[in-house]
Amino acid sequence: MKKIPILLMGCGGVGRQLLQHIVSCRSLHAKLGVRLRVVGVCDSKSLLVAPDIFTEELGDPLLLAVCQAKSSANSLQSFSDSGICQTFTSADATRKIVDVGGLLGRSTGLAFVDCSASSNTVGTLSRVVDFGCCVVLANKKPLTSSMEDYDKLVAKSRHLRHESTVGAGLPIIASLTRLISSGDTVYRVIGSLSGTLGYVMSEVENGKLFSEVVTAAKSLGYTEPDPRDDLGGMDVARKALILARLLGRRINLDNMKIESFYPPYMGPDVMALEEFLKTGLPMLDKGIQERIETASSNGNVLRYVCLIDDARCEVGIQEVPKNSALGRLRGSDNVLEIYSRCYKEQPLVIQGAGAGNDTTAAGVLADILDLQDLFP
Repeated sequence: MKKIPILLMGCGGVGRQLLQHIVSCRSLHAKLGVRLRVVGVCDSKSLLVAPDIFTEELGDPLLLAVCQAKSSANSLQSFSDSGICQTFTSADATRKIVDVGGLLGRSTGLAFVDCSASSNTVGTLSRVVDFGCCVVLANKKPLTSSMEDYDKLVAKSRHLRHESTVGAGLPIIASLTRLISSGDTVYRVIGSLSGTLGYVMSEVENGKLFSEVVTAAKSLGYTEPDPRDDLGGMDVARKALILARLLGRRINLDNMKIESFYPPYMGPDVMALEEFLKTGLPMLDKGIQERIETASSNGNVLRYVCLIDDARCEVGIQEVPKNSALGRLRGSDNVLEIYSRCYKEQPLVIQGAGAGNDTTAAGVLADILDLQDLFP
């Protein structure tokens, strides 16, 4: 039985779903000859570690209890008196994470899995890769920080997996990597990589007011609590930067053109959320409607897309042909069109659910299993 030690950083929706997937897939993985041995779990404040990281693991009942506790907004510190794991907090937790990375990375190997949404994990990841640890990311921020941090993470490409940073479980990273490895030249990538904004644009296209669609999307839980986190375009920009760097572009977020749905004076630091929802959003309706009408007169539709080619790496609202994969997009699916030497006239199209804790966690789990040949 091949054993893969795992340390999970991040117990939000994706992290909890990953733990549940690991537990529920035990029999399947046993048939594949693999055991995923979770030796540590941490959130932003605390770390739980198996008593002996070389021979023991956090048992499945404990992993499920962690999921329940975090779903109820309880701290991992509540497990300190359980007697079945070690508990560390604050700076001690960070030091212990690095210690575990050093001990297992140099011996059995260790998969560091980052399902957080924090930029604070970058320093830790940069240290543990020196120990030979593998890194699996759902968190986009380590790959969109400085080029120095990026170069260190990707230096040993076989030890890194990050499919779920773009398109959740869709094979976007894998497809681009295969094209590049085969010598194919990718010269244009365009896609809708936000399920939230894809839903908004397709609903507005059906004649609904932009403000009404955003308000409805918020009530359905499709947007972040503050919709401006989606409407500002930064999430799509991070995904676009990951793809651009994968294609060899040595750029940062500061080098990108990022179009927001709202002007600066409606930003979170200027306008309160309640005011934005009540008065700000309706002020955007006319401008969006005029752009939709202009696009329609040109035989096109509007989509919020990322666009990467030889001259540009940008995200924003663009007209796309009605009969293209992007133009036919409805609902919250993601879709990416890849144009290359081999896919010049008809692009390679990847489409499907590009968000959701379940789908994203499944992508992370597949990435972990894809590393199994690196473990004894």
